[in-house]
Amino acid sequence: MKYHTFYALIIGCTAIFMSCSQKPFEPVANKNPWVDDYSEQSGMRDYQQWGTYNVHDPSCLLIGDTYYMYSTDAIYKEDSTVIKSENLPFGYIQVRKSKDLVNWEFAGWAFNEIPREAKEWVWEQSGGKGATNIWAPYILEHNGKYRLYYSVSAFALQTSYIGLAESDSPEGPWELKGCVVKTKKGDVMNAIDPSIVTNPENGEQWMHYGSYFGGLHCVQLNPETGLTLKKDDQGHLTARRFNGKKNNIEAPEIIYNPELKQYFLFVSYDPLMTTYNVRVGRSDKPEGPFFDFFGKDMREETDNYPILTYPYQFKNHAGWSGTAHCCAFHDSKGDFYMAHQARLAPHNHMMDLHVRKMFWTKDGWPVVSPERYAGIQQRSIKEEELVGEWEIIIIHGDAPDRELEAGQILWGENLLKENEKNESLILSFTKEQSIEGAISGKWQLDTNNNILTLETSEAVKELVVFFGQDWENEKQTILFTGLDNNAYSVWGKKIK
Repeated sequence: MKYHTFYALIIGCTAIFMSCSQKPFEPVANKNPWVDDYSEQSGMRDYQQWGTYNVHDPSCLLIGDTYYMYSTDAIYKEDSTVIKSENLPFGYIQVRKSKDLVNWEFAGWAFNEIPREAKEWVWEQSGGKGATNIWAPYILEHNGKYRLYYSVSAFALQTSYIGLAESDSPEGPWELKGCVVKTKKGDVMNAIDPSIVTNPENGEQWMHYGSYFGGLHCVQLNPETGLTLKKDDQGHLTARRFNGKKNNIEAPEIIYNPELKQYFLFVSYDPLMTTYNVRVGRSDKPEGPFFDFFGKDMREETDNYPILTYPYQFKNHAGWSGTAHCCAFHDSKGDFYMAHQARLAPHNHMMDLHVRKMFWTKDGWPVVSPERYAGIQQRSIKEEELVGEWEIIIIHGDAPDRELEAGQILWGENLLKENEKNESLILSFTKEQSIEGAISGKWQLDTNNNILTLETSEAVKELVVFFGQDWENEKQTILFTGLDNNAYSVWGKKIK
């Protein structure tokens, strides 16, 4: 494993921490809310136990005091024979809800069948292939109505359909409202993976969508109907990537940060079962253009940064792959979170929900926690609490050196290669405020803002420091996150 040295890290912390006089904190045992390996709860009869399991392509919205999450019907070891023989209430688009973003209740399915118009379009354009599932839903509230966007497609083809359903309740029933965008062979883009943002200044709505075929696109919607403002409009290009005829880009997620007054476009790279990872760009306009960390236009055929997630492995755990297709959302206080699927290594078939707290740098870039959110109480952190052993990971990765089909791995290539996983290294923070181990230098803590400054021979860097759950060791601990000058995420946790 090649490790990258640290570069300058400039982080602004938006979390509010409570100051109180307490004894210095050391990692303390704290049982995880659920186990990562859900093979024992993967049977079709166990569907009511799938709170955080079988989550793929999530979309989440806070409604009242409850978070509702909708996702693709990807099921580990799906057995249609059991479903049919026992008449189990399976459907399309999985629905979950939670009061705290930690404990999730499986609430069933949004639809009991694939909308006929969508299925017929895909079959007509693909010779009867595809349309066996519903992909990548997106949830939106508008004037007291709930709008659920959905994708129906055929794998490795451009025969795709984004439709809209509407309801008075986030739990349905859903009334079909028609087609938003549909595509066929020969079109530039592919109509899957919708995400929508509203311009708070003028009320305009824009839908971002697309995938490997032609990159990501954006089209203006009519807020009154939820459909495109102009009939049959497919919109304009917003993002591509390097060697786009081989390498995958998909799953746009668009949000607006009212404090920064900017729009952020999250995208996913690479095959969904292996090196799936999240990148992000930003713009002053909801429709773009979007620019990355280095000022590159995301419409250019290049690869963009920063990298927010990538396959990783902390010690005492099998590790995670497929850490992408994210949704981004906020709580009632305005704090942002990212949710995405993660596939449990080494086989990468089980799909666990990861919810991560999001922070914002002084330069206005989002970064996410190295660990899943567990509702750990926050307070100011003291210098002496940082003394000890730390485990860190540089989250980076290049395009996979593989044979791909439509940007995805070929069957049987679901295992990570040795160079496709970010592994950790160990550092020690001493009482004398020195750094020892794989990297040497000095450290200092701004206790007013919980900002950790690390000074090495290469650079000075500043990181957000906060409390969280060490899921690998089942302990409550101190974490940090940030970006280096390569626009790689830098994750750390105190382990001793």
